[in-house]
Amino acid sequence: MILHKSTNLTFFTPEDVNDSLGALFFDAGISAGFPSPAEDFKEQRLSLDRELVKNKEATFFARVSGQSMIGAGLEDNDLLVIDRSLEPENNKIAVCFLDGEFTVKRLKVQNGEIWLQPENPDYPIIKVTPENSFVIWGIVTNVIKKV
Repeated sequence: MILHKSTNLTFFTPEDVNDSLGALFFDAGISAGFPSPAEDFKEQRLSLDRELVKNKEATFFARVSGQSMIGAGLEDNDLLVIDRSLEPENNKIAVCFLDGEFTVKRLKVQNGEIWLQPENPDYPIIKVTPENSFVIWGIVTNVIKKV
């Protein structure tokens, strides 16, 4: 269910999922180097909600639109997991509401000033001033990518 759509992000809420459901999960390391024997695979169920959502009432998903955070690994169409219950901190990646638009940037807090740092040199750093309408909406905890 789409909750809100803006220029840069589209927000979704987690759906209620039966805890007994989940994708099959094989609890063994999968080698990214040389192939390893397939013995010792233990099959169990894995719920991504249980892995990625720590506070269901305060968690939202948003799809990224744009390239300003590619240096942090956030690319166009990636799905962000955002927790609104977490305290904003320097260097965290945050979803912010700035002058009527949502944006995702790295927070830089220094000497009582807040800066929104993109992770792409083609985009400017944004200094938040008292003239801005500004809210730190939530902290990005995970990103889900398509390969």
